[in-house]
Amino acid sequence: MENVLITDVAAEGKSLARVNDLVVFVPFTVPGDIVDLQVKKKKHSYCEAEVIRFVEYSKIRIQPMCQHFGVCGGCKWQNLPYEEQLKAKQKQVRDQLVRIGKVELPEFRPIMGSVKTFEYRNKLEFGASNKRWLTKEQIASGEDFDNMNALGFHITGAFDKILPIEKCWLMDDLHNQIRNDIRDYALAHHIPFFDLREQHGLLRDVIIRNSNTGEWMVIIQFHYDEEGDDERAKALLQHVADKFPQITSLLYVDNQKCNDTIGDQDVQVFKGADHIFETMEDLRFKVGPKSFYQTNTEQAYHLYCVAREFAALTGRELVYDLYTGTGTIANFVAKQARHVIGIEYVPEAIEDAKVNTGLNGLANTEFYAGDMKDILNDEFIASHGRPDVVITDPPRAGMHPDVVQTILRTAPDRIVYVSCNPATQARDLALLDADYRVKAVQPVDMFPHTPHVENVVLLERRPKDI
Repeated sequence: MENVLITDVAAEGKSLARVNDLVVFVPFTVPGDIVDLQVKKKKHSYCEAEVIRFVEYSKIRIQPMCQHFGVCGGCKWQNLPYEEQLKAKQKQVRDQLVRIGKVELPEFRPIMGSVKTFEYRNKLEFGASNKRWLTKEQIASGEDFDNMNALGFHITGAFDKILPIEKCWLMDDLHNQIRNDIRDYALAHHIPFFDLREQHGLLRDVIIRNSNTGEWMVIIQFHYDEEGDDERAKALLQHVADKFPQITSLLYVDNQKCNDTIGDQDVQVFKGADHIFETMEDLRFKVGPKSFYQTNTEQAYHLYCVAREFAALTGRELVYDLYTGTGTIANFVAKQARHVIGIEYVPEAIEDAKVNTGLNGLANTEFYAGDMKDILNDEFIASHGRPDVVITDPPRAGMHPDVVQTILRTAPDRIVYVSCNPATQARDLALLDADYRVKAVQPVDMFPHTPHVENVVLLERRPKDI
């Protein structure tokens, strides 16, 4: 395909063109680009293609900041001005709520842009591998790469390969210094990088977190294979502790599983505390190595402010906070409510929620762990009381139909629906539409340079005919 005009932004960070009656999805382009394309996958009504030549660059295109743009798979919109990203996300929310939800909608509020567009994350994870990902240019160069070890991001579609990252713009630059120093020490001291297929190699994974209190947490995952690995690991940890006194929580794991998740692992403290703290208004939140906390701290505050505003609490309400996670929203609204009940699937998250409640001296919250569709039933509501307000922040899959039906039977006055996936949110709004009217819609951008968008919807119960 030659001289194809890119006309719009599409899903998953791709852009869109139309060639005759065929819709073409193209990555790493922006509206206004004119390109020659090679088709990679073709279906009946659409195809996926990649650029083989830029004939003319769009006037709105900007130069990506990151040297890894186009390879690592993240930040796919760095070539699109932030104002254009926000327009695309606003349109995405509207299109999905209209097309999938098919419910009456008010005028949408303008999308709330992120306070920061770079260095906005408080957590990143990097994999170690002895199988470095080579770009097409590196392969074509014919260069002989003696060192195939890498510390960086996993490549989509190549589970055992890692793209080495020199500088990532998503987090404060200290994280780049820490990661690169760990890599350099491991190479200099011949520490084996992990082989995911063969399941051996000492250096496996690095997780770095920071907080708005100035604290830093580093978790290094090892895979002990042989005698002496514990000493080699401890030497690396001591080096990191000496080099970076800013780290207030230096932790490590000997992970013998096939995957890098640490939820079921015994995390050891090498230096400092086993946690860091985040603050939000006058609240403090304890964040451990296994804790979930919104990864864009400043924007999470604005998201929660919207949820609290929509809840319109007066101090008399019983609030149910569904999918409460570590109870951040529950604790955030507790001072404006009579009582808050949080429910979450992950028991460890509920324990964190209880700790944070005690930390902040709140006496009007309680938390329950278990599958939402099993816990939130008629017996639970009869025992704990009918909520005046339900706040729900489900995972990307949205709410289980049984949960929606329980909410309908419970009949709260207001529902505040926080979503990271407007498509499943729209589906659930359609299920709630018989009894609830959408009163306000507020998109919120938590992840600049990506196609992801959060959306907060206020639903009010329809008056019943007497």
